Amino acid sequence: MTTWRDWPELALLEQDSHLRERSLARQEVFRGRLLHVVRDTVAMPDGQQATRELILHPGAVMVIPILDDGRVVVERQYRHPLGRVVVEFPAGKKDPQESSLDCARRELREETGLSAARWAYAGAMAPSVAYTDELIDIWLAQSLTAGETARDEGELLDVCLSTVDGLEQMAREGELVDSKTLTGLWWLRSWRDGSWTPEWR
Repeated sequence: MTTWRDWPELALLEQDSHLRERSLARQEVFRGRLLHVVRDTVAMPDGQQATRELILHPGAVMVIPILDDGRVVVERQYRHPLGRVVVEFPAGKKDPQESSLDCARRELREETGLSAARWAYAGAMAPSVAYTDELIDIWLAQSLTAGETARDEGELLDVCLSTVDGLEQMAREGELVDSKTLTGLWWLRSWRDGSWTPEWR
């Protein structure tokens, strides 16, 4: 019989020993310029063994640049796996030893040419918990100043402005599908409706 747990009880659990898997061995499957794929052998709580294939990732950031009039800066970029142009907030992976905020500043400047005087950390998201350890830190940026871009070779994109309502309409119509951008919209809506207050630095 299924045992249901309400959230307060679940949140207070110090250990999830009946759910946790223990890593026994790791084999490298593929290491490319972007992807590092490994195969883990794990011991399951019921005593069985299983294999888990996953992509290792150094972590990334996403920046939500907000203009003084409330509009936000987004990018349009072709994404080969989907075979289409995708609307996204600026984002990128961390360099070795780079802090989350330093990465956010760098990615915003490189991709859009913008610098921000005010920053607020929203939270982190795990875009695909079933097959990668990637975590994306989400930052809000205000008091923007325009400058020169410094994009990587082959990084072709359009920088655009949109209202939050416009992006939400795109999401409802299925035009906006990027998971990190949808999560960013949730943070923006939480701010706008007063359920969350950013701590600006």
